[in-house]
Amino acid sequence: METALQKQIKTSVVACIMDAEQKILLTRRSIPPFLGQWVMPGGKIDHGESIESALLREVKEEVGLQVEIGRLVDIYEHLAIGHKKDHYIILYYQTKALTFELKLNPDELSEAIWFSQYQLPALDVPPGCRQILAHLFPELKWPELQPPGDHADRELPGI
Repeated sequence: METALQKQIKTSVVACIMDAEQKILLTRRSIPPFLGQWVMPGGKIDHGESIESALLREVKEEVGLQVEIGRLVDIYEHLAIGHKKDHYIILYYQTKALTFELKLNPDELSEAIWFSQYQLPALDVPPGCRQILAHLFPELKWPELQPPGDHADRELPGI
């Protein structure tokens, strides 16, 4: 059975949450996509929702924090993903934590940890996340930095 091609672009936002010591908050996913991997909080932008509102909502829903939105780190795009040939655009923003009491969403996450930059290259993170972390911490050695390939559908946050 053939599936109709998607007619719209799916857009997501992701928060690269940093603290005063330049540690970054990563969460371990308890559901697909990224089951068991470390990712940054984020998810889909709802129709009619601003980018800023979506980012603040997703962070609050996933980890219970309030953040201040900073610069756009990068845009990560996936073309022709999966059997539906989906098209995704993911906006990664650097953010600063304003609150620090973590309240994890147990339906999506099993844990959240503030990592120092030197711990990051050894973590199990999807290639898209690793690419963004390399933008944030270019002085570190990053394994396997390459554009998404045939398995890019496993790299999509909050989808």
